[in-house]
Amino acid sequence: MKPIHTALSSYGMSGLVFHGPLLEAHPGFKITKILERNRNDSEGLHPGAELVRDYQAIIDDPEIELVVVNTPDHLHMDMATRAMEAGKHVVVEKPFTLKASDAEQLMDQADQQGVILSVFHNRRWDGVYLTVQEVIRSGKLGRLVDFEVHFDRFRNYVKESWKDQANGTGTLYNLGSHLVDQALNLFGMPDRLFCDTRMLRDGALTDDSYDLFLHYPGFKCMLRSSYLVKEPGPSFMLHGTEGSFLAWGTDPQERDLKAGIVPGSKGWGVDPGFSHAKIHTDFNGEHLEGEYPLVPGNYLEYYDNVHDAIRKGTPLIVTPDQARDVIRIIEAAYESSRLGQVVTLK
Repeated sequence: MKPIHTALSSYGMSGLVFHGPLLEAHPGFKITKILERNRNDSEGLHPGAELVRDYQAIIDDPEIELVVVNTPDHLHMDMATRAMEAGKHVVVEKPFTLKASDAEQLMDQADQQGVILSVFHNRRWDGVYLTVQEVIRSGKLGRLVDFEVHFDRFRNYVKESWKDQANGTGTLYNLGSHLVDQALNLFGMPDRLFCDTRMLRDGALTDDSYDLFLHYPGFKCMLRSSYLVKEPGPSFMLHGTEGSFLAWGTDPQERDLKAGIVPGSKGWGVDPGFSHAKIHTDFNGEHLEGEYPLVPGNYLEYYDNVHDAIRKGTPLIVTPDQARDVIRIIEAAYESSRLGQVVTLK
């Protein structure tokens, strides 16, 4: 089967660490063009890929079937629109768009053009998150009553990066979009929410911390991120009527991708020294207490699905309407923080 000729719209961190290595490792894709306006960071990393300086060179190439829009957030809408107008399939880096109404327009356009449109919510394939899914679905904790997840970092200075500048989109759009997507994938849309966003670092120009409470009947759901956590606690805390599950650390795939380790290699997606979990519960008459094995993570599965959606008509796992709902939650969260009030979701 002919590989899908693919273009990367930029080669910053997401291109260098995520999309480039994943697409290079997948036999179903061939990177044929990479847009770098002023640099040559991709040179030599993707044999056969042409480095171009203008997005129109991607749009005008009839051989390109898939465009990865992995540019700064405010450019997603325009660049995805232009790619779909040219009849190309599109993967958009998270967050999908800045407004849910923009996401709706892109969804309508994808339907009209008959093209695939997906959003790179890769952290559905984090090993810890996959394990959390398994624990919840198994019923090992009884009825879930409390779900709390953290995605924290320590960076006590403001970077010379668009994400940290006054026109940046902030931590809720950046790290928060992952956690919101994970929560919606597990539990669906909440009926209301409350959020507190803060600028905690000296000289901060956009939010670098948030606490987002999603209300579901029967249990609590809290999502949190901060850039001032030097000694992190558990990344996931689940409590139910029969017991508890806690996980520490983050997925090792990002670290391994940064180190140039080939995706899918032996031991990929699991590192007990990098992340681990514990359970303490009573399940089916058995007492379970101690270390809990993590499911291996695998970001390549995202592109497995995109490939099959394009070539075989397989349904998308990360659909644009799901990604649109993430933006709905983020917009409502900022409104809640601004007003200091609970916001009801329609």
